[in-house]
Amino acid sequence: MPAPIEIHFHASDTDVALKEAGRIVLLVGEGGKLSAVGARVDRAAKGAVKRALASEAWGKLKAGDALELAWPVGLSAEAVQLVSLPAKATVIEARKAGATIAKGLGKAGALVVAGNHPRAAEVSLGLALRAYDFSIYKSGEKAVKGAVRFMADNAEKLASEAAPLAAVAEGVLFTRDLVNEPANVLTTSDFAARLAAMQELGLDVEILEEPELEKLGMRALLGVGQGSESPSKVVIMQWHGGKKGEKPFAFVGKGVVFDTGGISIKPADGMQDMTMDMGGAGVVAGVMRTLALRKAKANVVGLVGLVENMPDGKAQRPGDVVRSMKGDTIEVINTDAEGRLVLADVLWYAQERFKPTGMINLATLTGAIVVALGHENAGVFSNDDKLCAALLKAAGSEGEGAWRMPLSPAYDAILKSHIADMRNSCGRPAGAITAAQFLKRFVKDETPWCHIDIAGVALPATEQALVGPKCASGWGVMALNRLVRDMLEG
Repeated sequence: MPAPIEIHFHASDTDVALKEAGRIVLLVGEGGKLSAVGARVDRAAKGAVKRALASEAWGKLKAGDALELAWPVGLSAEAVQLVSLPAKATVIEARKAGATIAKGLGKAGALVVAGNHPRAAEVSLGLALRAYDFSIYKSGEKAVKGAVRFMADNAEKLASEAAPLAAVAEGVLFTRDLVNEPANVLTTSDFAARLAAMQELGLDVEILEEPELEKLGMRALLGVGQGSESPSKVVIMQWHGGKKGEKPFAFVGKGVVFDTGGISIKPADGMQDMTMDMGGAGVVAGVMRTLALRKAKANVVGLVGLVENMPDGKAQRPGDVVRSMKGDTIEVINTDAEGRLVLADVLWYAQERFKPTGMINLATLTGAIVVALGHENAGVFSNDDKLCAALLKAAGSEGEGAWRMPLSPAYDAILKSHIADMRNSCGRPAGAITAAQFLKRFVKDETPWCHIDIAGVALPATEQALVGPKCASGWGVMALNRLVRDMLEG
Protein backbone atom coordinates (compact mmCIF):
# COMPACT_ATOMS: atom_id res chain seq x y z
CA MET A 1 0.00 0.00 0.00
CA PRO A 2 1.19 3.57 -0.61
CA ALA A 3 2.89 5.08 2.43
CA PRO A 4 0.96 8.00 3.95
CA ILE A 5 2.70 11.33 4.10
CA GLU A 6 4.59 12.07 7.33
CA ILE A 7 3.17 14.92 9.43
CA HIS A 8 4.87 16.10 12.61
CA PHE A 9 4.10 18.81 15.16
CA HIS A 10 6.70 21.12 16.73
CA ALA A 11 6.80 24.18 18.94
CA SER A 12 7.19 27.58 17.28
CA ASP A 13 10.82 28.42 16.65
CA THR A 14 11.84 31.45 14.56
CA ASP A 15 15.42 30.20 14.01
CA VAL A 16 14.16 26.91 12.57
CA ALA A 17 11.77 28.72 10.23
CA LEU A 18 14.45 31.05 8.90
CA LYS A 19 16.73 28.10 8.15
CA GLU A 20 14.04 26.04 6.39
CA ALA A 21 15.36 24.85 3.02
CA GLY A 22 12.09 23.50 1.65
CA ARG A 23 8.81 25.37 1.56
CA ILE A 24 7.54 27.69 4.28
CA VAL A 25 3.76 27.85 4.53
CA LEU A 26 2.18 30.71 6.43
CA LEU A 27 -1.45 30.45 7.53
CA VAL A 28 -2.69 34.01 7.12
CA GLY A 29 -5.73 35.24 9.05
CA GLU A 30 -8.19 38.08 8.41
CA GLY A 31 -6.68 41.32 7.24
CA GLY A 32 -3.37 39.67 6.40
CA LYS A 33 -2.72 38.81 10.05
CA LEU A 34 0.50 36.83 10.54
CA SER A 35 1.70 34.82 13.52
CA ALA A 36 4.82 36.02 15.37
CA VAL A 37 6.99 33.59 13.39
CA GLY A 38 5.27 34.64 10.16
CA ALA A 39 6.05 38.29 10.88
CA ARG A 40 9.71 37.37 11.45
CA VAL A 41 9.77 35.49 8.14
CA ASP A 42 8.45 38.66 6.46
CA ARG A 43 11.20 40.80 7.97
CA ALA A 44 13.85 38.33 6.85
CA ALA A 45 12.35 38.43 3.33
CA LYS A 46 12.66 42.25 3.27
CA GLY A 47 8.90 42.77 3.56
CA ALA A 48 8.04 40.59 0.55
CA VAL A 49 5.30 38.79 2.45
CA LYS A 50 3.42 41.95 3.45
CA ARG A 51 3.78 43.37 -0.05
CA ALA A 52 2.17 40.21 -1.43
CA LEU A 53 -0.62 40.47 1.15
CA ALA A 54 -1.32 44.03 0.04
CA SER A 55 -1.55 43.02 -3.62
CA GLU A 56 -4.67 42.82 -5.76
CA ALA A 57 -4.02 39.12 -6.37
CA TRP A 58 -4.21 38.36 -2.64
CA GLY A 59 -7.45 40.28 -2.30
CA LYS A 60 -9.13 38.02 -4.86
CA LEU A 61 -8.31 34.79 -3.01
CA LYS A 62 -10.96 32.76 -1.20
CA ALA A 63 -10.41 30.92 2.08
CA GLY A 64 -8.15 27.95 1.47
CA ASP A 65 -6.49 29.46 -1.61
CA ALA A 66 -2.81 30.48 -1.71
CA LEU A 67 -0.29 32.88 -3.19
CA GLU A 68 3.33 31.75 -3.65
CA LEU A 69 6.64 33.60 -3.49
CA ALA A 70 9.40 31.59 -5.18
CA TRP A 71 13.01 31.75 -3.92
CA PRO A 72 12.43 34.72 -1.60
CA VAL A 73 15.44 36.94 -0.94
CA GLY A 74 16.76 36.69 2.61
CA LEU A 75 15.49 33.15 3.25
CA SER A 76 16.88 29.66 2.66
CA ALA A 77 13.45 28.38 1.61
CA GLU A 78 12.70 27.48 -2.00
CA ALA A 79 9.28 29.15 -1.63
CA VAL A 80 6.97 30.87 0.80
CA GLN A 81 3.32 29.90 0.38
CA LEU A 82 0.73 32.28 1.82
CA VAL A 83 -2.51 30.45 2.58
CA SER A 84 -5.64 32.48 3.23
CA LEU A 85 -7.37 31.07 6.29
CA PRO A 86 -9.43 33.32 8.58
CA ALA A 87 -9.67 32.26 12.23
CA LYS A 88 -13.41 31.72 11.69
CA ALA A 89 -12.87 29.52 8.63
CA THR A 90 -15.09 26.47 8.35
CA VAL A 91 -13.85 22.91 8.66
CA ILE A 92 -14.28 22.52 4.90
CA GLU A 93 -12.24 25.68 4.18
CA ALA A 94 -9.46 24.52 6.51
CA ARG A 95 -9.25 21.15 4.78
CA LYS A 96 -9.18 22.94 1.43
CA ALA A 97 -6.20 24.90 2.72
CA GLY A 98 -4.48 21.65 3.58
CA ALA A 99 -5.18 20.33 0.09
CA THR A 100 -3.71 23.52 -1.39
CA ILE A 101 -0.51 22.91 0.57
CA ALA A 102 -0.40 19.27 -0.53
CA LYS A 103 -0.57 20.16 -4.22
CA GLY A 104 2.65 22.14 -3.97
CA LEU A 105 4.62 19.57 -1.97
CA GLY A 106 7.89 18.20 -3.32
CA LYS A 107 10.75 16.09 -2.03
CA ALA A 108 11.87 18.83 0.36
CA GLY A 109 8.57 18.79 2.23
CA ALA A 110 7.22 21.85 4.00
CA LEU A 111 7.16 23.76 7.25
CA VAL A 112 3.66 25.02 8.09
CA VAL A 113 3.74 28.00 10.41
CA ALA A 114 0.39 27.61 12.16
CA GLY A 115 0.89 29.88 15.18
CA ASN A 116 -2.25 29.48 17.29
CA HIS A 117 -4.67 29.04 14.37
CA PRO A 118 -7.80 27.23 15.66
CA ARG A 119 -8.24 25.22 12.44
CA ALA A 120 -4.67 23.97 12.08
CA ALA A 121 -5.63 20.35 12.89
CA GLU A 122 -8.20 20.35 10.09
CA VAL A 123 -5.53 21.73 7.76
CA SER A 124 -3.42 18.66 8.56
CA LEU A 125 -6.32 16.37 7.62
CA GLY A 126 -6.88 18.07 4.28
CA LEU A 127 -3.16 17.88 3.59
CA ALA A 128 -3.00 14.14 4.34
CA LEU A 129 -6.01 13.39 2.13
CA ARG A 130 -4.86 15.41 -0.89
CA ALA A 131 -1.23 14.23 -0.70
CA TYR A 132 -2.37 10.64 -1.34
CA ASP A 133 -1.04 9.11 -4.54
CA PHE A 134 -1.64 5.53 -5.69
CA SER A 135 1.41 4.85 -7.83
CA ILE A 136 2.78 1.52 -6.57
CA TYR A 137 2.38 -0.11 -9.99
CA LYS A 138 4.21 2.61 -11.91
CA SER A 139 7.76 1.89 -12.99
CA GLY A 140 10.60 4.39 -12.90
CA GLU A 141 11.09 7.37 -10.65
CA LYS A 142 8.04 8.24 -8.58
CA ALA A 143 7.03 11.67 -7.35
CA VAL A 144 8.11 11.76 -3.72
CA LYS A 145 6.58 14.14 -1.20
CA GLY A 146 8.69 15.08 1.79
CA ALA A 147 7.51 15.26 5.37
CA VAL A 148 5.43 18.17 6.63
CA ARG A 149 6.14 19.83 9.97
CA PHE A 150 3.51 21.95 11.66
CA MET A 151 5.01 24.66 13.86
CA ALA A 152 2.52 25.80 16.49
CA ASP A 153 2.52 27.97 19.60
CA ASN A 154 1.03 24.99 21.48
CA ALA A 155 2.28 21.96 19.56
CA GLU A 156 1.09 19.50 22.19
CA LYS A 157 -2.49 20.77 21.97
CA LEU A 158 -2.41 20.71 18.17
CA ALA A 159 -1.05 17.15 18.11
CA SER A 160 -3.85 16.08 20.47
CA GLU A 161 -6.49 17.69 18.23
CA ALA A 162 -4.96 16.13 15.12
CA ALA A 163 -4.77 12.57 16.49
CA PRO A 164 -8.43 11.58 15.91
CA LEU A 165 -8.29 13.28 12.51
CA ALA A 166 -5.24 11.18 11.65
CA ALA A 167 -7.38 8.12 12.39
CA VAL A 168 -9.99 9.46 9.97
CA ALA A 169 -7.32 10.03 7.33
CA GLU A 170 -6.02 6.49 7.73
CA GLY A 171 -9.53 5.10 7.32
CA VAL A 172 -10.12 7.15 4.17
CA LEU A 173 -6.77 6.19 2.67
CA PHE A 174 -7.34 2.51 3.51
CA THR A 175 -10.62 2.70 1.60
CA ARG A 176 -8.90 4.43 -1.33
CA ASP A 177 -6.22 1.74 -1.43
CA LEU A 178 -8.87 -0.98 -1.60
CA VAL A 179 -10.90 0.73 -4.32
CA ASN A 180 -7.83 1.59 -6.39
CA GLU A 181 -6.37 -1.94 -6.32
CA PRO A 182 -6.74 -4.00 -9.52
CA ALA A 183 -8.96 -7.06 -9.31
CA ASN A 184 -6.14 -9.53 -10.00
CA VAL A 185 -4.57 -8.30 -6.74
CA LEU A 186 -7.64 -7.58 -4.63
CA THR A 187 -9.37 -10.93 -4.93
CA THR A 188 -12.03 -11.88 -2.43
CA SER A 189 -9.38 -13.81 -0.47
CA ASP A 190 -6.91 -10.91 -0.47
CA PHE A 191 -9.65 -8.50 0.58
CA ALA A 192 -10.65 -10.76 3.45
CA ALA A 193 -7.01 -11.13 4.54
CA ARG A 194 -6.56 -7.34 4.68
CA LEU A 195 -9.62 -7.08 6.88
CA ALA A 196 -8.48 -9.94 9.11
CA ALA A 197 -5.21 -8.06 9.67
CA MET A 198 -7.20 -5.32 11.42
CA GLN A 199 -7.54 -7.63 14.41
CA GLU A 200 -4.24 -6.03 15.44
CA LEU A 201 -6.19 -2.79 15.98
CA GLY A 202 -8.62 -4.44 18.39
CA LEU A 203 -11.37 -5.41 15.96
CA ASP A 204 -12.91 -8.87 16.19
CA VAL A 205 -12.84 -10.19 12.62
CA GLU A 206 -14.65 -13.30 11.42
CA ILE A 207 -14.68 -14.74 7.90
CA LEU A 208 -17.59 -16.88 6.72
CA GLU A 209 -16.62 -19.20 3.86
CA GLU A 210 -18.86 -20.73 1.18
CA PRO A 211 -19.85 -23.91 3.08
CA GLU A 212 -21.09 -21.83 6.01
CA LEU A 213 -22.84 -19.36 3.69
CA GLU A 214 -24.58 -22.32 2.03
CA LYS A 215 -25.63 -23.62 5.43
CA LEU A 216 -27.02 -20.20 6.34
CA GLY A 217 -29.06 -20.17 3.14
CA MET A 218 -27.31 -17.23 1.45
CA ARG A 219 -28.15 -18.46 -2.04
CA ALA A 220 -28.73 -14.93 -3.37
CA LEU A 221 -25.17 -13.96 -2.53
CA LEU A 222 -23.63 -17.27 -3.56
CA GLY A 223 -25.42 -17.21 -6.91
CA VAL A 224 -23.57 -14.03 -7.87
CA GLY A 225 -20.14 -15.54 -7.31
CA GLN A 226 -20.70 -19.06 -8.62
CA GLY A 227 -19.06 -18.30 -11.98
CA SER A 228 -15.80 -17.10 -10.41
CA GLU A 229 -12.65 -18.90 -9.28
CA SER A 230 -12.57 -16.53 -6.30
CA PRO A 231 -14.62 -17.95 -3.43
CA SER A 232 -17.46 -15.85 -2.07
CA LYS A 233 -17.10 -14.72 1.53
CA VAL A 234 -18.75 -12.62 4.21
CA VAL A 235 -16.44 -10.76 6.59
CA ILE A 236 -17.69 -9.50 9.95
CA MET A 237 -15.77 -6.82 11.87
CA GLN A 238 -16.90 -5.98 15.41
CA TRP A 239 -15.78 -3.00 17.48
CA HIS A 240 -16.72 -3.20 21.15
CA GLY A 241 -16.10 0.32 22.38
CA GLY A 242 -19.45 1.01 24.01
CA LYS A 243 -21.34 -0.41 26.97
CA LYS A 244 -21.03 -4.14 27.43
CA GLY A 245 -24.09 -5.98 26.12
CA GLU A 246 -25.45 -2.95 24.26
CA LYS A 247 -26.68 -3.79 20.75
CA PRO A 248 -24.42 -2.49 17.97
CA PHE A 249 -25.07 -0.20 15.06
CA ALA A 250 -24.44 -1.99 11.76
CA PHE A 251 -22.70 -0.97 8.53
CA VAL A 252 -23.10 -3.28 5.54
CA GLY A 253 -21.10 -3.05 2.32
CA LYS A 254 -21.31 -4.48 -1.19
CA GLY A 255 -17.96 -6.03 -2.07
CA VAL A 256 -18.02 -7.10 -5.72
CA VAL A 257 -14.26 -7.16 -6.35
CA PHE A 258 -14.89 -7.14 -10.10
CA ASP A 259 -18.14 -6.91 -12.02
CA THR A 260 -18.24 -8.06 -15.62
CA GLY A 261 -22.01 -8.09 -15.45
CA GLY A 262 -21.92 -11.88 -15.57
CA ILE A 263 -23.87 -13.50 -18.40
CA SER A 264 -25.57 -10.12 -18.92
CA ILE A 265 -22.11 -8.86 -19.74
CA LYS A 266 -21.26 -5.16 -19.69
CA PRO A 267 -19.89 -3.30 -22.74
CA ALA A 268 -16.09 -3.35 -22.95
CA ASP A 269 -15.84 0.43 -22.82
CA GLY A 270 -15.43 1.40 -19.18
CA MET A 271 -15.49 -2.12 -17.78
CA GLN A 272 -11.98 -1.59 -16.39
CA ASP A 273 -13.48 0.74 -13.79
CA MET A 274 -15.47 -2.13 -12.31
CA THR A 275 -12.56 -2.76 -9.98
CA MET A 276 -14.36 -0.13 -7.86
CA ASP A 277 -17.55 -2.18 -7.49
CA MET A 278 -16.41 -3.19 -4.03
CA GLY A 279 -16.50 0.47 -2.99
CA GLY A 280 -19.27 0.00 -0.42
CA ALA A 281 -17.29 -2.74 1.34
CA GLY A 282 -14.22 -0.52 1.13
CA VAL A 283 -16.00 2.30 2.95
CA VAL A 284 -17.25 -0.05 5.68
CA ALA A 285 -13.68 -1.33 6.13
CA GLY A 286 -12.32 2.22 6.31
CA VAL A 287 -14.92 3.28 8.88
CA MET A 288 -14.19 0.28 11.08
CA ARG A 289 -10.47 1.04 10.86
CA THR A 290 -11.04 4.64 11.91
CA LEU A 291 -13.28 3.65 14.83
CA ALA A 292 -10.68 1.21 16.10
CA LEU A 293 -7.79 3.64 15.70
CA ARG A 294 -9.52 6.44 17.60
CA LYS A 295 -11.00 4.02 20.17
CA ALA A 296 -14.59 5.07 19.53
CA LYS A 297 -16.90 4.72 22.52
CA ALA A 298 -19.58 2.80 20.65
CA ASN A 299 -20.50 -0.73 19.66
CA VAL A 300 -20.40 -1.06 15.88
CA VAL A 301 -20.37 -4.04 13.54
CA GLY A 302 -19.31 -3.90 9.89
CA LEU A 303 -20.30 -6.66 7.49
CA VAL A 304 -19.19 -7.02 3.87
CA GLY A 305 -20.21 -9.51 1.21
CA LEU A 306 -17.24 -10.32 -1.02
CA VAL A 307 -17.90 -11.87 -4.45
CA GLU A 308 -16.73 -11.67 -8.05
CA ASN A 309 -19.29 -11.54 -10.86
CA MET A 310 -17.90 -13.46 -13.84
CA PRO A 311 -19.34 -15.22 -16.94
CA ASP A 312 -18.60 -18.95 -16.89
CA GLY A 313 -20.20 -22.29 -17.57
CA LYS A 314 -21.22 -22.35 -13.92
CA ALA A 315 -22.35 -18.73 -13.79
CA GLN A 316 -25.85 -17.64 -12.84
CA ARG A 317 -28.17 -17.11 -15.83
CA PRO A 318 -30.93 -14.63 -16.56
CA GLY A 319 -34.14 -16.46 -15.74
CA ASP A 320 -32.70 -18.36 -12.78
CA VAL A 321 -34.60 -18.30 -9.49
CA VAL A 322 -32.67 -18.15 -6.21
CA ARG A 323 -33.87 -18.30 -2.63
CA SER A 324 -32.49 -15.70 -0.22
CA MET A 325 -31.52 -16.28 3.40
CA LYS A 326 -34.77 -14.58 4.39
CA GLY A 327 -36.64 -17.24 2.41
CA ASP A 328 -37.96 -15.03 -0.41
CA THR A 329 -37.40 -16.21 -3.95
CA ILE A 330 -35.86 -13.91 -6.56
CA GLU A 331 -36.08 -14.20 -10.33
CA VAL A 332 -32.78 -13.09 -11.85
CA ILE A 333 -33.75 -10.92 -14.80
CA ASN A 334 -30.31 -9.38 -15.26
CA THR A 335 -27.10 -10.82 -13.79
CA ASP A 336 -25.62 -7.31 -13.83
CA ALA A 337 -28.07 -6.31 -11.08
CA GLU A 338 -25.98 -8.42 -8.71
CA GLY A 339 -25.15 -6.03 -5.87
CA ARG A 340 -28.66 -6.08 -4.47
CA LEU A 341 -28.53 -9.89 -4.34
CA VAL A 342 -25.35 -9.74 -2.27
CA LEU A 343 -26.75 -7.10 0.07
CA ALA A 344 -30.09 -8.85 0.51
CA ASP A 345 -28.47 -11.78 2.30
CA VAL A 346 -25.95 -9.76 4.30
CA LEU A 347 -28.60 -7.29 5.47
CA TRP A 348 -30.80 -10.12 6.66
CA TYR A 349 -27.91 -11.90 8.37
CA ALA A 350 -26.89 -8.68 10.15
CA GLN A 351 -30.37 -8.26 11.60
CA GLU A 352 -30.86 -11.92 12.53
CA ARG A 353 -27.53 -12.20 14.35
CA PHE A 354 -26.88 -8.74 15.81
CA LYS A 355 -30.33 -7.12 16.21
CA PRO A 356 -28.71 -3.74 15.44
CA THR A 357 -30.06 -0.44 16.78
CA GLY A 358 -29.80 0.88 13.23
CA MET A 359 -28.27 -0.16 9.93
CA ILE A 360 -26.69 1.61 6.96
CA ASN A 361 -25.60 -0.12 3.79
CA LEU A 362 -23.34 1.31 1.10
CA ALA A 363 -22.99 0.14 -2.48
CA THR A 364 -21.90 1.23 -5.93
CA LEU A 365 -25.31 -0.05 -6.86
CA THR A 366 -26.70 1.66 -9.95
CA GLY A 367 -25.71 3.76 -12.93
CA ALA A 368 -29.13 5.35 -12.54
CA ILE A 369 -27.99 7.27 -9.44
CA VAL A 370 -25.18 8.79 -11.52
CA VAL A 371 -27.74 9.93 -14.09
CA ALA A 372 -29.83 11.47 -11.29
CA LEU A 373 -27.13 13.07 -9.13
CA GLY A 374 -23.90 13.02 -11.14
CA HIS A 375 -20.64 12.78 -9.22
CA GLU A 376 -21.48 15.42 -6.62
CA ASN A 377 -23.86 13.54 -4.34
CA ALA A 378 -24.51 10.02 -3.13
CA GLY A 379 -28.13 8.93 -3.17
CA VAL A 380 -29.68 8.21 0.26
CA PHE A 381 -32.81 6.12 0.74
CA SER A 382 -34.30 5.48 4.17
CA ASN A 383 -37.21 4.04 6.12
CA ASP A 384 -36.47 6.29 9.11
CA ASP A 385 -36.56 10.10 9.01
CA LYS A 386 -34.52 10.55 12.20
CA LEU A 387 -31.65 8.33 11.08
CA CYS A 388 -31.70 9.82 7.59
CA ALA A 389 -31.56 13.37 8.95
CA ALA A 390 -28.63 12.47 11.20
CA LEU A 391 -26.81 10.90 8.26
CA LEU A 392 -27.38 13.88 5.96
CA LYS A 393 -26.24 16.27 8.71
CA ALA A 394 -23.06 14.25 9.27
CA ALA A 395 -22.32 14.14 5.54
CA GLY A 396 -22.89 17.88 5.24
CA SER A 397 -20.62 18.62 8.19
CA GLU A 398 -17.84 16.65 6.52
CA GLY A 399 -18.35 18.15 3.08
CA GLU A 400 -19.46 14.84 1.57
CA GLY A 401 -22.41 15.40 -0.76
CA ALA A 402 -25.54 13.35 -0.11
CA TRP A 403 -29.15 13.75 -1.27
CA ARG A 404 -32.26 11.94 -0.08
CA MET A 405 -34.18 10.02 -2.71
CA PRO A 406 -37.74 8.66 -2.44
CA LEU A 407 -38.99 5.27 -1.37
CA SER A 408 -42.64 4.38 -1.95
CA PRO A 409 -44.92 1.32 -2.10
CA ALA A 410 -45.88 2.58 -5.55
CA TYR A 411 -42.60 1.17 -6.85
CA ASP A 412 -43.26 -2.30 -5.43
CA ALA A 413 -45.51 -3.22 -8.33
CA ILE A 414 -42.54 -2.94 -10.68
CA LEU A 415 -40.68 -5.61 -8.68
CA LYS A 416 -43.33 -8.27 -9.28
CA SER A 417 -42.27 -11.52 -10.94
CA HIS A 418 -44.60 -14.00 -12.57
CA ILE A 419 -42.67 -17.01 -11.20
CA ALA A 420 -41.03 -15.80 -7.96
CA ASP A 421 -41.62 -13.45 -5.04
CA MET A 422 -39.78 -10.64 -6.83
CA ARG A 423 -37.38 -9.93 -9.65
CA ASN A 424 -33.97 -8.36 -9.32
CA SER A 425 -34.13 -5.87 -12.16
CA CYS A 426 -36.92 -3.61 -13.40
CA GLY A 427 -35.40 -1.79 -16.35
CA ARG A 428 -34.30 1.82 -16.72
CA PRO A 429 -37.16 3.91 -15.25
CA ALA A 430 -36.42 4.87 -11.60
CA GLY A 431 -33.57 2.34 -11.59
CA ALA A 432 -31.91 3.59 -8.39
CA ILE A 433 -35.25 3.73 -6.59
CA THR A 434 -36.42 0.25 -7.56
CA ALA A 435 -33.02 -1.11 -6.45
CA ALA A 436 -33.51 0.56 -3.06
CA GLN A 437 -37.08 -0.70 -2.91
CA PHE A 438 -35.72 -4.21 -3.51
CA LEU A 439 -33.30 -3.87 -0.59
CA LYS A 440 -36.05 -2.55 1.68
CA ARG A 441 -37.74 -5.96 1.43
CA PHE A 442 -34.81 -7.38 3.40
CA VAL A 443 -34.99 -4.79 6.17
CA LYS A 444 -37.26 -5.49 9.12
CA ASP A 445 -39.86 -2.86 9.98
CA GLU A 446 -38.31 -2.27 13.40
CA THR A 447 -34.81 -1.61 12.02
CA PRO A 448 -33.97 2.04 11.25
CA TRP A 449 -32.14 1.81 7.92
CA CYS A 450 -30.46 3.85 5.21
CA HIS A 451 -29.22 2.68 1.84
CA ILE A 452 -26.49 4.84 0.25
CA ASP A 453 -25.84 4.45 -3.46
CA ILE A 454 -22.27 5.66 -3.94
CA ALA A 455 -21.88 4.74 -7.63
CA GLY A 456 -21.29 8.37 -8.60
CA VAL A 457 -18.98 9.40 -5.76
CA ALA A 458 -16.71 6.40 -5.14
CA LEU A 459 -14.50 7.10 -8.16
CA PRO A 460 -15.08 10.72 -9.25
CA ALA A 461 -14.65 11.52 -12.92
CA THR A 462 -12.72 14.74 -12.22
CA GLU A 463 -10.31 16.09 -9.64
CA GLN A 464 -11.90 17.28 -6.40
CA ALA A 465 -10.72 19.43 -3.52
CA LEU A 466 -9.38 16.55 -1.42
CA VAL A 467 -9.05 13.96 -4.18
CA GLY A 468 -6.60 13.82 -7.05
CA PRO A 469 -7.57 13.04 -10.66
CA LYS A 470 -8.84 9.51 -11.42
CA CYS A 471 -8.51 8.46 -7.80
CA ALA A 472 -10.91 6.74 -5.43
CA SER A 473 -12.43 9.26 -3.02
CA GLY A 474 -13.07 7.20 0.10
CA TRP A 475 -16.46 8.97 0.21
CA GLY A 476 -18.42 8.05 3.31
CA VAL A 477 -15.68 7.26 5.82
CA MET A 478 -15.71 10.80 7.23
CA ALA A 479 -19.51 11.06 7.20
CA LEU A 480 -20.11 7.72 8.91
CA ASN A 481 -17.38 8.32 11.47
CA ARG A 482 -19.05 11.67 12.27
CA LEU A 483 -22.43 9.92 12.50
CA VAL A 484 -21.06 7.45 15.04
CA ARG A 485 -19.45 10.27 17.01
CA ASP A 486 -22.55 12.46 17.07
CA MET A 487 -25.29 9.86 17.33
CA LEU A 488 -23.75 6.99 19.32
CA GLU A 489 -21.01 8.67 21.35
CA GLY A 490 -22.55 12.12 21.82
